[in-house]
Amino acid sequence: MKYILVTGGVISGIGKGVIASSIGTILKHCGLHVTSIKIDPYINIDAGTFSPFEHGEVFVLDDGGEVDLDLGNYERFLDVTLHRANNITTGKIYQQVIECERRGDYLGKTVQVVPHITDAIQEWVINVAKVPVTDDGKEPEVCIIELGGTIGDIEGMPFVEAFRQFQFRVSHDSFCCVHVSLVPQPKSTGESKTKPTQASVKELRGSGLSPDLIVCRSEMPILDEVKQKISNFCHVKPDRVICIHDCTSTYRVPLMLEEQGLIQFIAERLQLNIATPARPKKFMWKWRDLADRHDNVRKVVEIALVGKYTQLEDAYASVTKALNHSALFVNRRLNLSYIEATSLEEATKTENPVKYHQAWQILCRSDGVIVPGGFGKRGMEGKIAAVTWCRTTRKPFLGVCLGLQAAVIEFTRNVMNWKDANTTEIDPDTPYPVVIDMPEHNSGQMGGTMRLGKRTTIFHGDSILKKLYGNMGAIDERHRHRYEVNPEFVDKIEKAGLHFVGRDESETRMEIMELPVSTHPYFVATQYHPEYISRPLKPSPPYLGLLLAAVGKLQPYLNNAMASNTTSEDGENSDEDIVGILRRNISNVSLSATSTPATPSHLSVKSPTSTD
Repeated sequence: MKYILVTGGVISGIGKGVIASSIGTILKHCGLHVTSIKIDPYINIDAGTFSPFEHGEVFVLDDGGEVDLDLGNYERFLDVTLHRANNITTGKIYQQVIECERRGDYLGKTVQVVPHITDAIQEWVINVAKVPVTDDGKEPEVCIIELGGTIGDIEGMPFVEAFRQFQFRVSHDSFCCVHVSLVPQPKSTGESKTKPTQASVKELRGSGLSPDLIVCRSEMPILDEVKQKISNFCHVKPDRVICIHDCTSTYRVPLMLEEQGLIQFIAERLQLNIATPARPKKFMWKWRDLADRHDNVRKVVEIALVGKYTQLEDAYASVTKALNHSALFVNRRLNLSYIEATSLEEATKTENPVKYHQAWQILCRSDGVIVPGGFGKRGMEGKIAAVTWCRTTRKPFLGVCLGLQAAVIEFTRNVMNWKDANTTEIDPDTPYPVVIDMPEHNSGQMGGTMRLGKRTTIFHGDSILKKLYGNMGAIDERHRHRYEVNPEFVDKIEKAGLHFVGRDESETRMEIMELPVSTHPYFVATQYHPEYISRPLKPSPPYLGLLLAAVGKLQPYLNNAMASNTTSEDGENSDEDIVGILRRNISNVSLSATSTPATPSHLSVKSPTSTD
């Protein structure tokens, strides 16, 4: 096993996750099996109870693990399926050590940070690094470990010490350290300042770790003399100082690393069996084409996101990524506008009419609307107002989790005339509790009490989403919710015209909701979170449907899918069948007059894995 530790200096949020993901992407294109571990030094057991305002979105894995959003980057870039153990927190480590102490595993010895905590960290890394994360079940060959925070943080010291020891526990050619540091370029002088990087590397070396590679983050490219200066003061070779300046998209980062000799460095430092420097002509050509298409697409699609946590874009990181994946698929540049849900409410019209009318103006000019997940009362009426507008104006709409619940409430209020219909989360005494809390929900405890992880959804009858999923009978997607549609009202709601076309295996939980195509071109909502398993080259079907509807190409796409649809002997689409459908769709549907459609062989679609 080869280990690559990625650390950060100067400031947090410098892009360690993207750098780590990009390194993994390059190694995967070299034919290696790669896994990732994210270390978060906070004491929380997991990310499940975090406020989106403070830490961004909570990413959910197949096994129900609520983890840091960087694991979403790893899964999207590497196309792997990680596990909750791939996210290490201080809370998890201390919990494990304390449990061992209570069992008497330490034979009465004094339990200390060194060696007990540091040993636990090392053992965790070694064990998790061996766990397969790809469909072929092969053990990874390289493990990329991102240490969250910045070097010098007091909470990160036990982890730094653990890896100081770890580098001697494994052989020299099995461990290397990549340090990501900020090189500021003040506009007043335009000069690249290296002192912050020198200081962070000095701090790292003082802790016993020496960087083998320094990745300099900057606004603009840095000059060779600046690299030479960093080389001299930080004790690394000049060719091991790499610059990653601000670029058009994160898809460019792996290409920039590869162009600056990362493969040759990794191959030499870790003694990997990689053909260097000669590589195939089409090396990373799919990734390169993806980056080029992102930069060259000209036509724009306007999508409005009506949410509760719009002050921090990372709160909807996976939603944004999924929208971008689908926008590229239909050869459009995504222009995403965030609307604070409360701004659409009548109370705002009185308190702040300018804000109210601006929000409605953005909503009205959009080509499509998405209402994502969330919790709590705030902004719910604004979300319902957005749903009403989409339904009555036939504007393409996608609801996710709370978005589905808002759509059900809106329909029962305004179509079925149940004016007091609501969710018991907001109004426990409503006469029409069309959304209720699930039996598994323990209101006395906050962490880990939701319906989490991969679950199966079975399609019922014909539907838009079934076609978008390749006419599969059932799908697996990831969930994260503690409220659901009340099954007692389902029959009445369906008779009124709102169809639940996807349900769980017990048929008591409503997973997918649609209005018929004759009523609305695309009015779809899912209880699960399809954004979690969207990939740059394999967009999520519900998001793809929204973008296709927004550019007026949904029906031609579906018609081509049905015309070219073939099934295997058991009536289900095989992976190869679905790939063929998408290839023909891309060939047959003209999505843009100004940019070249996606090359058919760029797509490899598998049966989606379930997540919520």
